[in-house]
Amino acid sequence: MVCLIGRWVNYRPQPDAVPNLRRRARSYKEIRMSAHFDIAAIGNAIVDVIAPAGEAFLAEHALTKGSMMLIDEGRARALYAKMAPGIETSGGSAGNTVAGVASLGGRAAYIGKVADDQLGEVFAHDMRAIGAAFETAPLKGGAATGRCLVNVTPDGQRTMCTFLGAATELAAADVAPAVIEGAAIVYLEGYLFDPPEARRAFAKAAGLARASGRMIALSLSDSFVVERHRKGLLEFIETEVDLLFANEAEICALFETSDFEAAAAAVRGRCRIAALTRSERGSVAVTKTEAHAVPAEPVDAVIDTTGAGDQYAAGFMFGLARGRPLADCARLGSLAAAEVISHYGPRPQVALADLAAARRLTPA
Repeated sequence: MVCLIGRWVNYRPQPDAVPNLRRRARSYKEIRMSAHFDIAAIGNAIVDVIAPAGEAFLAEHALTKGSMMLIDEGRARALYAKMAPGIETSGGSAGNTVAGVASLGGRAAYIGKVADDQLGEVFAHDMRAIGAAFETAPLKGGAATGRCLVNVTPDGQRTMCTFLGAATELAAADVAPAVIEGAAIVYLEGYLFDPPEARRAFAKAAGLARASGRMIALSLSDSFVVERHRKGLLEFIETEVDLLFANEAEICALFETSDFEAAAAAVRGRCRIAALTRSERGSVAVTKTEAHAVPAEPVDAVIDTTGAGDQYAAGFMFGLARGRPLADCARLGSLAAAEVISHYGPRPQVALADLAAARRLTPA
């Protein structure tokens, strides 16, 4: 059984392979040596529309700075019409992470739902063009491909309004067992806790990963997601998750505290590793017995923080999948995050593998 959204969902990947939460944890080397992919990620497949905005624009449209809110297609069209000129790029949190892994030279697969429309074709092309495996069948005759409208204020903070569209139609049938079972790390996007159909896909992926001895990574995604699903998230983390990603606001929301140190202490031992980001204050990677504080990678200027957490996750998991120590995993995460906040857009514009090699962080 897989715990999801405060209830238990029965899932049996095969008759003789039920997830055993008390099994011996496989070593990183065992996991790595038997994997075809470094990372397999599941998330909301959406296209990002990113534009500059002032504080007055956020106030005028009742947008909470730095947050993500779900909107319907009508409001998406209306808000898009009011936004300043910007850029459109394939995005989605887990999709961005896959792009980062590929830029580091990793092998990645992606599962997410787009529509059989122009934006869906663009998304699929972009994923395959970076070398990622993406074989999820598009939705026909339903909602349009999802999009995220990102307004970036002069301080680099991004405020996101998301129309999920076809992404909400991701179903358990879309989760290919061969992809999940062939990945060293299975990365689950926390936003999938919202759509009901996606929850079932989430549960299937977690069950397959657990049954095949793969590492399960989860991103909390947004503090509002945490507020909506705190009980289910905590149960899922404690029973299923090996690697947790959260920023300071998210981990504090999870444990209902404003004290980061208290939240970091509370998460220790609930999963094998927690990687906690703190913007310009760097990040902390903790286990039950270890803690590694790593400073942020310096940048000349913060242009757009869209995708910073996604790229941190990419660097960290790539390092872990390739057998690097936790401190180096955090450094790879910081390096990837620094690159993406130095320009508009949520995906790397230079080869992260070259940056990592220059700092002698390239995994063997």
